Amino acid sequence: MSLVDSLTTGAQVGALLPLLTAIVQRPAWSPQAKKIVAVVLALVAGIVTVAASGGWQQFQHGSLTFATIIAVLTMSQSTYDLLWKPSRIAPVIERATTPARADAS
Repeated sequence: MSLVDSLTTGAQVGALLPLLTAIVQRPAWSPQAKKIVAVVLALVAGIVTVAASGGWQQFQHGSLTFATIIAVLTMSQSTYDLLWKPSRIAPVIERATTPARADAS
């Protein structure tokens, strides 16, 4: 895998990751908690992307592994802030996937 392939693959995964992250997150969470969850999921997705695109031996190439993980992280944060949040798609997914609370009467 080349550096361009690593960056491209990471960017593609990162662009769609906020939609999957929105399934896990809840509207009631603090912004800091949401950011922590998003970063952790981006790092995990970056590692999975490296393994899926080049196999486990791909981790022997530190710079390519790092480039892929950073591409997923930066693209997921960028697309969330510039596309998914302003379009309200990610917040709608968060609300739709949040379990309804049982009223304690």
